[in-house]
Amino acid sequence: MTVPPPTKHQLALMIWVAVVPTLVGLNLALEDALDGLSTVPRTFVLATIAVPIVIYGLMPRLHRLRARLLARA
Repeated sequence: MTVPPPTKHQLALMIWVAVVPTLVGLNLALEDALDGLSTVPRTFVLATIAVPIVIYGLMPRLHRLRARLLARA
């Protein structure tokens, strides 16, 4: 069975599920290292680390999980 691509709503949920925990974890892990930075540089550093984690690490796994769930249904 070929699984269709995710709808906009499914993709938005998948992105949220990947991004929120990643940012929370990075904020907690790098809290001391980023303490002296203002909002913009801190956001730049966090986004630079978070985007590859989400795109290359988490999203492929979420796509596979979605495919398995749809195949079972």
